[in-house]
Order: sequence, then structure tokens, then C-alpha cells
Amino acid sequence: MPRIDQFRFYANALKKHGVSARGVAWADRQRQQRRFATLVRATGSLHEYSVTDAGCGTGALWFFLQEQAQTPKKYTGLDTHPDMVRAARESTGQTILRRDILTDTLPESDWYLLSGTLNLLTRFETLLAIKRCADAARVGMVFNLLKGRDTSPTYNYWLPKEIKKACAALGRVRIDEGYLEGDMTVRITF
Repeated sequence: MPRIDQFRFYANALKKHGVSARGVAWADRQRQQRRFATLVRATGSLHEYSVTDAGCGTGALWFFLQEQAQTPKKYTGLDTHPDMVRAARESTGQTILRRDILTDTLPESDWYLLSGTLNLLTRFETLLAIKRCADAARVGMVFNLLKGRDTSPTYNYWLPKEIKKACAALGRVRIDEGYLEGDMTVRITF
């Protein structure tokens, strides 16, 4: 069972804050940008690769990639919320699909990037999402997680050693920490 009603959670954030970092439930733009920078640093150059942004929200990662001169060969965004999908399509002009990474068919891509996508999932859902995205990725995937003991009724926390052990069978796992308190970025390459 989900921790909370994600549809309502994101609908309320978008309604209250509009198309912004807070509109997709980040504390502020600076924290969102720091997470994006860590994701991109973990992949290296993306110019020759296709990228799927799973949980793309309103498309902010697409704009970050452009600002950092990291525009991929092909970008696809995925989100379950129709308002987010609509906003991302309108603002980015890219392929944005309404997909649930837990249940729907996922497009193949070189890299899968997930920023904040796993924050409201249960542990079972988190591992299922990681496995499904890994199965659709050809080169690797990078995602961030909230770091800590999993005691919150709302948010999904993991300890680095727990997620490393859980993902070990998928490929080579590297975890980056220290860029933002209470956060970690996991890179899995195949």
C-alpha cells in the first residue's frame, strides 16, 4: 500500500506553487539543481546517449541538461500525473509520456535518470521501480534517494548499505554522498 496518495500530493503542490521546484515538491530550486548536478556528474557526457527522465514532473531536468550543455541525443520524460505531463510537453517540446514506472511498459533508453521519483514509494515499490527501469536501460541508471532510517509515514528513506546490497545483482553500484544533507545518489551501470 502506498505511503500517501501521490496523485493528491503532487496535484496540491502544483496547484499551490505552479511550474517550479516547489510545484514538484522540492524544498527549493537550489536543492533541486544540486540533485540534478549530481545525477549528471554520475553519467558523464550524455551527448551520444538517449535519456529517459522517469518521474519528469514538469520537465525541469530537461532545462538543466540544456543549461549544462549536456543535451542528450534523445530525451524522453515519463510521469503519471496528467497535469505534470501536460506542463512538461508544453514547456520542453520533448517526448513526454504518461507512464507509471511500476506497471506500464517502459521505453528503452541508454540511461534512466530518476530525481525524487522514489521519495514517496514503499520499499517494495522502490525496488520494483529500480528493477523495471534497469531492465529498460542499456547503459545504466542514476537515481537519488533520501538518506536515513525508514521511519517516516510519508517519505522513503534508505541507508546507503541497504540500497547498495539491494541493487548489487543489477550491476556495478556506486553511491555518492555529501553533496546535500540527507540525500544520496546511486549509479548502476551494466
